Amino acid sequence: MNQIALPFAWPVADRDEDFLLSDANRAVVEHLTRWSLWPVMATLVTGPRKSGRSLLGRIFVRKTGGRLFDNAEAHDEEALFHAWNEAQSARRPLLIVADRPPPAWAIALPDLRSRLAATPQMEIGPPDDALLGQLVLKLLGDRGIAAPPELADFLVPRIERTYISAIMIVDILDRVMLSHHRRMTVPLAKRALEEAGLIHRARQAG
Repeated sequence: MNQIALPFAWPVADRDEDFLLSDANRAVVEHLTRWSLWPVMATLVTGPRKSGRSLLGRIFVRKTGGRLFDNAEAHDEEALFHAWNEAQSARRPLLIVADRPPPAWAIALPDLRSRLAATPQMEIGPPDDALLGQLVLKLLGDRGIAAPPELADFLVPRIERTYISAIMIVDILDRVMLSHHRRMTVPLAKRALEEAGLIHRARQAG
């Protein structure tokens, strides 16, 4: 996995190049590339929604032939318990994706609770500045919007540092482009996002 990028609702991403690698997710990716050395043939990945965890899981399964339990909290606990046991006996990796690890994820089945306690846990962090800028530009590009590189430099210090914020920014700019039929510029984006209340004064250095 060299250049993997983060997934969002539009469009559905499934290629390696659709996942943007950064310090926010590098440790998780490196752990997954060493899956054949795992003493426990399972890993629990947590992190913010829209952080790329589901895409990373799909890429992992495609590369390893393993199994993915995405949004694991919503799955039947017995099914996840048996999948964990099968992964160990078959030495076929199991990737479990959830919002939060136990005990924040309440598990009723004691046997599953003990299995997950023995399972390595990795967390995708919030986006750093470099990732946030790349993400906005990539998502705009996915929608056919050519944005000037300086747009990321303008936006990053002024928007909330979350994956959801990046999606909201792109949704607003997408609607503006559809209604104005103009080239994307920093002044156009600034005006649209100020009207939507989605940008604020730049963060102070340091």
